[in-house]
Amino acid sequence: MTETMARPPLDKKVISRLTEIFGEDRVLTNNTDMITYSYDASFETQLNPRKPEVAVIALSTEEVSECVKLANEYKIPVYPRGAATGQTGGAVSTKGGIMMDLSKMNRILDIDHRNMQVMIEPGVIQNDLNEALKPYGLRFPPDPGSANMCTVGGMVSNNSSGLRAVKYGVTRHYVLGMEVVLPTGDVIVTGGAHSKALKSVSGYDLAHLMIGSEGTLGIVTRLRLKLLPLPVTRGIVLCSFKELEDAGAAVNAVFSSGLQPSAIEIMDFNCTKAVNMMKPELNLPIDNEAILVFEVDGAKEEVSSQVTRLKKVVEKYASYIKFSDEPEECEKLWQARKLVGAAVGLLKPGGFRVYGGEDICVPISRLPETLREIHNIADRYGIVCGIYGHVGDGNLHTGPVVNSNNEVEMENVQKMIDDIHDLAIKMEGTTTAEHGVGIVRAKYMDVEHGPAMDIMRAIKKTLDPNNILNPGKMALPN
Repeated sequence: MTETMARPPLDKKVISRLTEIFGEDRVLTNNTDMITYSYDASFETQLNPRKPEVAVIALSTEEVSECVKLANEYKIPVYPRGAATGQTGGAVSTKGGIMMDLSKMNRILDIDHRNMQVMIEPGVIQNDLNEALKPYGLRFPPDPGSANMCTVGGMVSNNSSGLRAVKYGVTRHYVLGMEVVLPTGDVIVTGGAHSKALKSVSGYDLAHLMIGSEGTLGIVTRLRLKLLPLPVTRGIVLCSFKELEDAGAAVNAVFSSGLQPSAIEIMDFNCTKAVNMMKPELNLPIDNEAILVFEVDGAKEEVSSQVTRLKKVVEKYASYIKFSDEPEECEKLWQARKLVGAAVGLLKPGGFRVYGGEDICVPISRLPETLREIHNIADRYGIVCGIYGHVGDGNLHTGPVVNSNNEVEMENVQKMIDDIHDLAIKMEGTTTAEHGVGIVRAKYMDVEHGPAMDIMRAIKKTLDPNNILNPGKMALPN
């Protein structure tokens, strides 16, 4: 267990006051609980777990506010946490302190379907929200792969996106306002204290300052989100390509044709192999370097037309095409992409998939060379790796597979992860497009942002002079 606490232990008075705020049953101090809170889904915390000193389970804005006031008084770090599905160490302790568990603040407060918006608490699970919206014919469009587990508050913290970001954008495009507890414990509402408007240009855009700040500037306790109508139907075109370059050319041709797919996903040859191992009945075409899955949505007649047009555009580049606008067949074709994240672990007997270097984004024009270079890096270190992702906006997920009892592989995969992050910057891209910075990508922030990092640090210092909110993340002070 990595020792993270570089400060005196918590005063007994602090524990006593926390108990007054939350009650004895929601203040946790035993070692088993602290170990549980030492991890998120990242490879980093598997290698280096980080224990807080105490965890509190919040149920209201008032409790969050009182806790933060106490922490600010004693200069104790506070780490906001949702479902801990993050992959960057963003929701773990860096120096003891208080873990603020927000997962029980999970109420859908108001579905205002007439005004196309919803008010929720941050602990609502993304898929639970969309299930509640279905009877109204509405949806919250961002759809990360962890939608069955991740909280919307966590999505806002990291500005998450997903499969359909190419058409519908990312989380920030759907946040109309939020209630935030500041590092002083004061509570503000962004986007207008009583507004139900769908847009506003009044004042500084404080909501978008908070979005993607990973809990370093404030703790979100309520969210007002914009909704869209559910699409009537969807269509799928699955195609494979002999060369990576052909897949890249097909994507550019689709955009140039005036089509706007709701998703464009890529799987390389290793991912195809893994999916076929997990679910042979899908029978994905082999002996190709890449597969693309295009999705279009809209009215049924519109979808049929788009599927036909898509097929005509990509058939010039693809060696195999399968398409459908029938719901059951579309779901079957889409299964392959949904399975790939779990399936890549099958590429190496006894191996496990490492979540590291898994979230880079590069310009679309540089995707083919980036894909090939990632495989070159993997070969250089002797690591089996599958690559997949949201090719429509250049977002790639790499899936290295290693044996945990092989020390050489465990060392090499970390070198590989560093090289992938360096490659992203070299390709004029970014080290993260969905999952955030946290601890894992902090060392790249100055290279990516240059002098702009000084402004970010100045904002942090202004809002949080005692540096109590999620310290040590995003290359901000520890």
